[in-house]
Amino acid sequence: MSRSDRGLRRLAAGTLLAAFQGTTPPGWVLRELEAGLGGVTLFGFNVDGHERLSALTAALREAGGEPVISLDEEGGDVTRLDYHVGSPYPGNAALGAVDDPDLTRQVYLAIGAELAGCGVNLDMAPDADVNSEADNPVIGTRAFGDEPDLVARHAVAAVEGLQAAGVAACVKHFPGHGATRVDSHLAVPVVDVTPEVLRDRELVPFRAAIAAGTKSIMTAHVAVPALTGRAPATLSPAALTGLLRDELGYDGVVVSDALDMHAITESVGLGGGAVRSLAAGADLLCLGPLPGRDDVRGVIDAIVAAVEEGALPSARLEEAAARVAALRAWFGSPGRTPPERNGVGLRAARRAVRLAGEPAPLAEPLVVEVDTPPTIAVGDVPWGLGPWLPEAEILRVTPAAADVPGLLAKAADRSLVVVVKDAHRHPDSRALVSALVTARPDATVVEMGLPVWRPDAAVYLATYGAARANAQAAAELLTGRAPVRT
Repeated sequence: MSRSDRGLRRLAAGTLLAAFQGTTPPGWVLRELEAGLGGVTLFGFNVDGHERLSALTAALREAGGEPVISLDEEGGDVTRLDYHVGSPYPGNAALGAVDDPDLTRQVYLAIGAELAGCGVNLDMAPDADVNSEADNPVIGTRAFGDEPDLVARHAVAAVEGLQAAGVAACVKHFPGHGATRVDSHLAVPVVDVTPEVLRDRELVPFRAAIAAGTKSIMTAHVAVPALTGRAPATLSPAALTGLLRDELGYDGVVVSDALDMHAITESVGLGGGAVRSLAAGADLLCLGPLPGRDDVRGVIDAIVAAVEEGALPSARLEEAAARVAALRAWFGSPGRTPPERNGVGLRAARRAVRLAGEPAPLAEPLVVEVDTPPTIAVGDVPWGLGPWLPEAEILRVTPAAADVPGLLAKAADRSLVVVVKDAHRHPDSRALVSALVTARPDATVVEMGLPVWRPDAAVYLATYGAARANAQAAAELLTGRAPVRT
């Protein structure tokens, strides 16, 4: 291989964020980092405590200098640092419900401090989508809310918090995933709005985040017919170059959403998606958790071939490399002293809980947790009140298999607490809750998703998220252990 060929291959590799299984980096990842791989994206299966994560990231740095080491740590339902136990920080919906931007800044500063302490330098957060579609299957509590200005001010606070800790923010999902009813992990969602609606709603938080200096922005695998035609924004020059670069004036790093999602692989394939996303204006390509060593090398080959065939200008790779190099230089900026975790997550979760009715003292409580299928973005993160109600009997039931008469018989002469998550999106969950509450109008219902649907229960709690902190805050109210607010 000639020197020019090696240079081209290094440029191609430098655009990729690979993934791998396990809590130690395999040899092929270390070798690819030495050969110019841009970095990695970590997932819950890579994390086994902060100490081991720090050792993992140190090994990656030793191989690749200052690679991009990224993950999705949004707090709330989407967590990687605490994937196996649930996050100690409430998610964006809870922060939006409180609507205190300084609190949001503090929460994201604490998240950034933990990431920095573990050697992570880019957080694929915050989510800046305006959740205008209540039935959105993939955003929901990940959004600060459904009002553009509210989302904008909290997106700015989140960016400021993360970046004050020395961790680059990656505001997502451009140009907006909040108005969809399809999960882009499974297909291409369509946001069929006019350019005026797009600018007045979806783009407001991104415009604010750009002004606040976000170091990166993530694309959405969402088609906006008035802007992108049938193509998802990740593959659209009109979205990434015409709108984001030229109109909004953004010159930071553009990161693609995971290219192994069906919106890409089922249309143009992994390699084709990589080439088209780079041509559209992306600088770093998140490949997602599925592609392995051979896939990564295949994507590099596809990018090299596209340049050699004239389908992708080499100047586009050089531009991407320059932006990523500037980001890496920022990673190394001195002078940041991240704070220790100080309980801000629980304080925020407590402020977010909304309570209707007066909880009575719990008597031999039976807690019925209505199982909700996890989304792909969230994964199988634990949720529910169990850890915080040791005196209770906890039953996790699926609506289809629930024995309502049996549950009611078991709850006789006991306090009944029913826990749901996003009941408005699941008719079978609503039916089960309604049956229980009709028979037991004195029951307490705890909604750990968005409180769009509310049953006629004596006591109703909305936590705006299912993180560990949200659950603890709800349990404190139910048991009378909540601290007095001052």
